[in-house]
Amino acid sequence: MPTSRPRYATGDSFFAWDGDTLIVNILGKPSASKDAIGRPKGTQLKVSVTAAPKDGKATDYMVRFLAPQFGVAVSDIEVVFGQENINKQLRIKAPKKLPPVFSQN
Repeated sequence: MPTSRPRYATGDSFFAWDGDTLIVNILGKPSASKDAIGRPKGTQLKVSVTAAPKDGKATDYMVRFLAPQFGVAVSDIEVVFGQENINKQLRIKAPKKLPPVFSQN
Protein backbone atom coordinates (compact mmCIF):
# COMPACT_ATOMS: atom_id res chain seq x y z
CA MET A 1 0.00 0.00 0.00
CA PRO A 2 1.57 3.32 -0.98
CA THR A 3 2.22 5.80 1.76
CA SER A 4 1.88 9.49 1.11
CA ARG A 5 5.09 11.44 1.38
CA PRO A 6 5.39 14.59 3.41
CA ARG A 7 5.85 17.70 1.32
CA TYR A 8 9.59 17.75 1.93
CA ALA A 9 10.50 14.05 1.65
CA THR A 10 12.28 12.61 -1.36
CA GLY A 11 13.37 9.37 0.30
CA ASP A 12 16.88 8.26 -0.69
CA SER A 13 16.85 10.14 -4.00
CA PHE A 14 17.52 13.80 -4.86
CA PHE A 15 14.07 14.09 -6.43
CA ALA A 16 10.52 12.81 -6.16
CA TRP A 17 7.20 13.39 -7.90
CA ASP A 18 4.12 14.81 -6.21
CA GLY A 19 1.52 14.36 -8.93
CA ASP A 20 2.88 16.36 -11.87
CA THR A 21 5.12 18.48 -9.62
CA LEU A 22 8.80 17.57 -9.41
CA ILE A 23 10.42 18.03 -5.97
CA VAL A 24 14.19 18.48 -6.15
CA ASN A 25 16.69 18.79 -3.31
CA ILE A 26 19.53 21.12 -4.31
CA LEU A 27 23.06 21.60 -3.05
CA GLY A 28 23.83 25.05 -4.38
CA LYS A 29 27.28 26.29 -5.28
CA PRO A 30 27.22 30.09 -5.69
CA SER A 31 30.05 32.16 -7.18
CA ALA A 32 31.00 29.26 -9.47
CA SER A 33 32.99 29.67 -12.69
CA LYS A 34 29.93 28.67 -14.77
CA ASP A 35 26.24 27.85 -14.46
CA ALA A 36 25.81 24.07 -14.48
CA ILE A 37 23.70 21.20 -13.27
CA GLY A 38 26.12 18.78 -11.68
CA ARG A 39 25.80 15.25 -10.36
CA PRO A 40 23.70 14.00 -7.48
CA LYS A 41 25.54 14.11 -4.16
CA GLY A 42 23.63 11.84 -1.79
CA THR A 43 20.04 13.09 -1.65
CA GLN A 44 20.87 16.45 -3.30
CA LEU A 45 21.57 17.57 -6.84
CA LYS A 46 24.56 19.89 -7.15
CA VAL A 47 23.75 23.07 -9.07
CA SER A 48 26.44 25.69 -9.65
CA VAL A 49 25.69 29.31 -10.52
CA THR A 50 27.92 32.29 -11.17
CA ALA A 51 25.85 34.62 -8.97
CA ALA A 52 27.19 35.68 -5.58
CA PRO A 53 25.31 34.53 -2.46
CA LYS A 54 23.92 37.86 -1.31
CA ASP A 55 20.41 38.25 0.16
CA GLY A 56 19.08 35.18 -1.68
CA LYS A 57 20.07 36.58 -5.08
CA ALA A 58 22.01 33.44 -6.04
CA THR A 59 18.86 31.38 -5.45
CA ASP A 60 16.80 33.75 -7.59
CA TYR A 61 19.45 33.49 -10.29
CA MET A 62 19.46 29.67 -9.96
CA VAL A 63 15.69 29.55 -10.49
CA ARG A 64 16.07 31.69 -13.64
CA PHE A 65 18.87 29.37 -14.85
CA LEU A 66 16.87 26.19 -14.13
CA ALA A 67 13.51 27.26 -15.63
CA PRO A 68 14.54 26.71 -19.29
CA GLN A 69 16.36 23.48 -18.33
CA PHE A 70 12.98 22.07 -17.25
CA GLY A 71 10.95 23.85 -19.93
CA VAL A 72 8.94 25.89 -17.43
CA ALA A 73 8.40 29.54 -16.57
CA VAL A 74 10.29 31.01 -13.61
CA SER A 75 6.91 31.35 -11.85
CA ASP A 76 6.48 27.53 -12.06
CA ILE A 77 9.42 27.00 -9.70
CA GLU A 78 8.78 27.42 -5.97
CA VAL A 79 11.64 27.59 -3.46
CA VAL A 80 10.21 25.54 -0.57
CA PHE A 81 13.14 26.28 1.72
CA GLY A 82 16.75 27.44 1.49
CA GLN A 83 16.34 30.84 -0.19
CA GLU A 84 19.50 32.03 1.60
CA ASN A 85 21.18 28.64 2.14
CA ILE A 86 23.14 26.23 -0.05
CA ASN A 87 20.72 23.46 0.96
CA LYS A 88 17.38 24.08 -0.71
CA GLN A 89 14.34 22.37 -2.08
CA LEU A 90 12.46 23.34 -5.22
CA ARG A 91 9.00 22.36 -6.46
CA ILE A 92 8.78 22.52 -10.25
CA LYS A 93 5.23 22.49 -11.64
CA ALA A 94 4.72 20.16 -14.62
CA PRO A 95 8.23 20.22 -16.12
CA LYS A 96 8.12 19.78 -19.90
CA LYS A 97 11.63 18.31 -20.01
CA LEU A 98 14.21 16.91 -17.62
CA PRO A 99 17.98 17.42 -17.64
CA PRO A 100 19.89 14.19 -18.49
CA VAL A 101 20.95 13.64 -14.85
CA PHE A 102 17.36 12.63 -14.02
CA SER A 103 17.47 9.64 -16.37
CA GLN A 104 20.73 8.39 -14.87
CA ASN A 105 19.17 7.77 -11.48
